[in-house]
Amino acid sequence: MRQIKIGNKETLLPIIQGGMGIGVSLSGLASAVANAGGIGIISGVQIGYREEDFSTNSKEANIRALKNEIKKARNLSPNGILGVNLMVAIENYKEMVMAAVEEKIDLIISGAGLPSELPGLVQGSNTKIAPIVSSGKAAAVITKLWQKRYNYIPDLIILEGPLAGGHLGFSKEVAKDNPPSLMDLFLEVKNALKSFEEKINKSIPVIVAGGIFNGKDIKEFLDAGADGVQMGTRFVATLECDAHINYKNEYVKVTEDEIGIVHSPVGLPGQAILNPFIQRVSNTREDVKKCYRCLTPCNPLTTQYCITSALINSVTGNVDNGLVFIGKKGYLVDEIIPVAELMNKLKNEMMS
Repeated sequence: MRQIKIGNKETLLPIIQGGMGIGVSLSGLASAVANAGGIGIISGVQIGYREEDFSTNSKEANIRALKNEIKKARNLSPNGILGVNLMVAIENYKEMVMAAVEEKIDLIISGAGLPSELPGLVQGSNTKIAPIVSSGKAAAVITKLWQKRYNYIPDLIILEGPLAGGHLGFSKEVAKDNPPSLMDLFLEVKNALKSFEEKINKSIPVIVAGGIFNGKDIKEFLDAGADGVQMGTRFVATLECDAHINYKNEYVKVTEDEIGIVHSPVGLPGQAILNPFIQRVSNTREDVKKCYRCLTPCNPLTTQYCITSALINSVTGNVDNGLVFIGKKGYLVDEIIPVAELMNKLKNEMMS
C-alpha cells in the first residue's frame, strides 16, 4: 500500500480528506481521518463562525477558532497527520497561515489563488506545504516561483480536476461543457514537473482530486503513478463530519441532475447542489446586509448573495436557504457511515 510522507510521518492509506468549509471539516472529521490512517484536513475559511464576536471581529474570531480546532484535533489524534486548507483569497491569509504554523500543523494546503508567499511564511518550521493546481502549467509556474524565490520545492502538489466539489480552477464553460479528464490533467502535471525533478534528483509527489469516489478510482491513479488522492465528498457522509445532519442528508438524497455548476460571489464557478437557494439567487439578487470581508474578489455592492451567510446557513442545517457544495459524483452517496468504516471500505476496494 502506497504511503504519503509528511515530514517524519507516513500515512497508512494514500488518502487526504479534502478541506471543506464553512465548518464542514473541522477537528471532528479531520481527527477521525487521521486516526484511520489518512491525512485529516481542517478548513480555515470563516472557521470562527461560531465565535460570539464573529459578526463584529471576524478576523480575530477566525484566528482564535483555527488555533482551537487544531488543538482539539491534535488532542483527538495525537499521532495522526493533520493539515489545514487555507484559501489564498481570504482577507487575512498571512495571519491564518502563521496561526497554523504556531500550532505546529503538519500540512498547509492552499488554492483559490497563487500561494506565492507561502514558503516564506512557514520558514523555520516543520510545517509542509502543498499548492492546489488545475493544470500542468500552473504546477510549473508555482514550482518555478518557489524554487527561484525561496529555493523551495512543493512538498506535495494537489491536482484538482473539474469534477470536484466547491470552487473550481476552471472557467464555467470548461467546467460545464468541456471538462478535461482527470487522468489527462494528471499526465500533464507529471510531464510539467519532469525538468524540476531532474534538477533536484527527487520526485515531487502529486495527489489527484476531483471525482475520486471509490477504491477502484484510487487504484487507477496509483497505478498511473500518482502518490495519493484527495477526497472530499465521501467524507461528508460520515458520522464524524462536522456539518449538521441535514447537510449530510442532502448528499444521500441528491440525484445526478441536481448537481451542477453555479456562479459564486468569489468570481469562480463552483460545483453545488441546485437546491431552492441556488434557484432563487439565479434570478434575484439578495440584499447583503452584512459584509464579512471574507474573500478579496467579492464586492458586497454587486454580489448576487453573501457566500458566508449562505454557507453558514447550510452547515447549520438550513439547507434550503444555503449553498451546499458537492462533487460531481456526489449522487452516488447512499449512506452515512463512520470514517473508519469508509476508510476500510476504500482499502478493500483498492486491493480487490
